[in-house]
Amino acid sequence: MLCGRWRRCRRPPEEPPVAAQVAAQVAAPVALPSPPTPSDGGTKRPGLRALKKMGLTEDEDVRAMLRGSRLRKIRSRTWQKERLYRLQEDGLTVWFQRRIPRAPSQHIFFVQHIEAVREGHQSEGLRRFGGAFAPARCLTIAFKGRRKNLDLAAPTAEEAQRWVRGLAKLRARLDAMSQRERLDHWIHTYLHRADSNQDSKMSFKEIKSLLRMVNVDMNDMYAYLLFKECDHSKNERLEGAEIEEFLRRLLKRPELEDIFHQYSGEDRVLSAPELLEFLEDQGEEGATLARAQQLIQIYELNETAKQHELMTLDGFMMYLLSPEGAALDPSHTCMFQDMNQPLAHYFISSSHNTYLTDSQIGGLSSTEAYVRAFAQGCRCVELDCWEGPGGEPIIYHGHTLTSKILFRDVIQAVRDHAFTLSPYPVILSLENHCGLEQQAAMAHHLRTILGDMLVTQALDSPNPEELPSPEQLKGRVLVKGKKLPAARSEDGRALSDREEEEEEEDEEEEEEAEAAAQRRLAKQISPELSALAVYCQATRLRTLYPAPGAPQPCQVSSLSERKAKKLIREAGNSFVRHNTRQLTRVYPLGLRMNSANYSPQEMWNSGCQLVALNFQTPGYEMDLNAGRFLVNGQCGYVLKPACLRQPDSTFDPEYPGPPRTTLSIQVLTAQQLPKLNAEKPHSIVDPLVRVEIHGVPADCTRQETDYVLNNGFNPRWGQTLQFQLRAPELALVRFVVEDYDATSPNDFVGQFTLPLSSLKQGYRHIHLLSKDGASLSPATLFVHIRIQRS
Repeated sequence: MLCGRWRRCRRPPEEPPVAAQVAAQVAAPVALPSPPTPSDGGTKRPGLRALKKMGLTEDEDVRAMLRGSRLRKIRSRTWQKERLYRLQEDGLTVWFQRRIPRAPSQHIFFVQHIEAVREGHQSEGLRRFGGAFAPARCLTIAFKGRRKNLDLAAPTAEEAQRWVRGLAKLRARLDAMSQRERLDHWIHTYLHRADSNQDSKMSFKEIKSLLRMVNVDMNDMYAYLLFKECDHSKNERLEGAEIEEFLRRLLKRPELEDIFHQYSGEDRVLSAPELLEFLEDQGEEGATLARAQQLIQIYELNETAKQHELMTLDGFMMYLLSPEGAALDPSHTCMFQDMNQPLAHYFISSSHNTYLTDSQIGGLSSTEAYVRAFAQGCRCVELDCWEGPGGEPIIYHGHTLTSKILFRDVIQAVRDHAFTLSPYPVILSLENHCGLEQQAAMAHHLRTILGDMLVTQALDSPNPEELPSPEQLKGRVLVKGKKLPAARSEDGRALSDREEEEEEEDEEEEEEAEAAAQRRLAKQISPELSALAVYCQATRLRTLYPAPGAPQPCQVSSLSERKAKKLIREAGNSFVRHNTRQLTRVYPLGLRMNSANYSPQEMWNSGCQLVALNFQTPGYEMDLNAGRFLVNGQCGYVLKPACLRQPDSTFDPEYPGPPRTTLSIQVLTAQQLPKLNAEKPHSIVDPLVRVEIHGVPADCTRQETDYVLNNGFNPRWGQTLQFQLRAPELALVRFVVEDYDATSPNDFVGQFTLPLSSLKQGYRHIHLLSKDGASLSPATLFVHIRIQRS
């Protein structure tokens, strides 16, 4: 690192006086929004300061939401209750009335946890139970994660529209807020809650309450000393600028100040050349003086500094808290991969038992589960099809107590929602238990409802040598199902995809019984449905590619996790080669009654494309899935590494070779971790950080820091974790924060998972997510990352 004196020699002769002037102006960080005064809400509604910062206090729709509305919540034909819903003054939460009062946290939902707001009868619940209410009066609030939809009917169409428009404005403003704005908003929300008598003044007791709310157990003596240092009026109350000063001290980031001062030197501002040096040390691609000047214009808050191309500490913090300062490479969040390769060259986000919202024994089946899967980027969904009454096929988990939904309703949900997030093809994996008549009904629904979306014939040759690309199949729906053989020969390829049969059958059964079973099955396949299996013809995997005869790229095998693991162990490289030409779908064992998942990483290691998981079950397995498909615009397709695409690949995940990459992660600090028990004021987390590597078996490992006692607000570690990797192109890195407990398992606080290939080096913030994948903003980890490749 270059010394500050040498760096300052690069400035023009007139610059030091300007730098000193700017430094004097910003000796203290840019002011946080000051607490409310009577002129802007005062003692009556101090919380409106948060909405004022969002620029929405004068919006008529938001004002109507603040007043509240009596909306009818609809659960069934008989359960339709009127409840009061009201936007809270923080602009982040909506309070709602419950028949039986519960803990405060059970009476709110967060605006940032909303996945979508739909107008009219656009949910399964309102289509079934909302017929008594005009569509114009109805709306559905769909949430991220497992929370059920909120189906509502307003007294008038105008009131429904106010909530639809108001929520849209609040969500758009939240999405546009910088991390610093989110932090300011967050701290002032807690400040408002801690001000028990709403007089815009803070006693020491209220300050202590604030500290507990934001997850820090500060020593009483130290807290009181800090309180007294800010109490310039000496009246045992903080108000106005005094509260602002207290918050500024509370939110100080000493580790960021140290880094800033290493590059800025004595004048405490960064020139463009000094910022460039920081970018170069970070390993930023395309780091130029022009880029440094551009960053100053984007992130610097002080206009005088900006005019003279200088960056203050606040501008530096804004930059590091932005997406450009995050661990995830921002260039990988949009579409950046080649989408013109055959389908077999991609990992494809896939769901198992998609129709279920809970367990596979007695859970609820719902078309909403398909909508949620598509909202998470899923591109391959499963339909378990059974004989239904009135000639209409139904979908449910056969021979269990799970509820039933109509096949045609699911196909309508596919039509309406499959391409809202991603334009790339959707695969409908049919597990068919229907007779010929209802199979023909399924084919009819597929054709009439999907229309031109449905692939009904090959794009080019009817016997292609390779599968078409995602780009060629944009906006199209593929059916994976059984295919009638061209001639009913006894070798009978591509007939059965019934997963339970593969689970139950002994692989060593005699061949003559097998041939007889195939002939019997052939008679059960409807020609109408068979014709729709164009590029995804379900087949029992008998021989790994390359097999004798012409390649069969249109054949798809479905394997249980057990059989897939056996193939990986016994024929790793052959399985990899097979998956360069043909699609393989892997699904969970039927023994997972509670819809638990298996780790998808082992299947990805061998190039399996359709690694199906229970999307309704949160856990580390779904975190890995979300991390794998976090990149490439979250379109549900990720190009496999080159070693998994080459037909003559020598790669074997069981024998990946010697270490090729060293990953070093210095865990520095965390910021604003969430409280795990909001109802217990004195419950403060004892956080530790664990870093996990998920890749080939030789790379899978985990390391963790020590825990920090009673501090979820700004814990510090400064510990370095190091990993040796043999197949870095397949590795996922998972950052986990837990609340340490000496007598029971640690509690989950937050996590973030991403591919190693998308991990940026240098000082980075990691923006934590909840179990359900929702943002925990402003909660972050601050780390230094170094990747050395040999």
